Amino acid sequence: MILAAGRGERMRPLTDTCPKPLLEVGGKPLIVWHIERLAQAGFVDLVINHAHLGTMIEEYLGDGSRFGVNLRYSPEVEALETAGGIANALPLLGEAPFLVVNGDIFCDVDFSTLALQAGESAFLVLVDNPPQHPGGDFALLDGKVLAEGERKLTFSGIGLYRPELFSAISRGSKARLAPLLREEMAAGKVGGSYFGGRWEDVGTPERLSALDRELLEIKAPSMSCSGKWHSD
Repeated sequence: MILAAGRGERMRPLTDTCPKPLLEVGGKPLIVWHIERLAQAGFVDLVINHAHLGTMIEEYLGDGSRFGVNLRYSPEVEALETAGGIANALPLLGEAPFLVVNGDIFCDVDFSTLALQAGESAFLVLVDNPPQHPGGDFALLDGKVLAEGERKLTFSGIGLYRPELFSAISRGSKARLAPLLREEMAAGKVGGSYFGGRWEDVGTPERLSALDRELLEIKAPSMSCSGKWHSD
């Protein structure tokens, strides 16, 4: 599942007319980078939630066939926050553990290497703290994620979850992910790993512009928010 329902307030005015997942870096939308990397890792069935300008996301991505995946959508009248959005999409996600990726990050994580262990309800990927979030979120010790610790890392927005974690959340209701995770951490049920590769929280126009300039050097094939392919 790719989380794409956020309004993108910090990205305004760019997100007034274009949903944040369709903003381009390196010649193609943020969400397309995710879809392509997920497809390369062997993920075929993807669910995307959306709210603000969500119909533009559906019109742009279609059924996913041109990316070699099957896309389904979980629309929200208003953004339900992370846990609420996941709970709302459970009928599309099925009964097996699933991967969730924030739509507003850029990374080169190999999604195929992530795995839940027996007894774990969640598995989180943690990264070094970026300048805008120096305090971090959680600690990592011997493969377990803890709410507190000597050295905190930042949650990357990439995690594996068992559907039972969200079963108590009513569909269509708002719910945050962090409180759920902290309860599971207290029970020792959250595994995790550290990722030291490329990861960016593309949360502001300035960070978007900086990443865009860097990636354009790759001269990759690209698409625009208009939905048309073009070449750099």
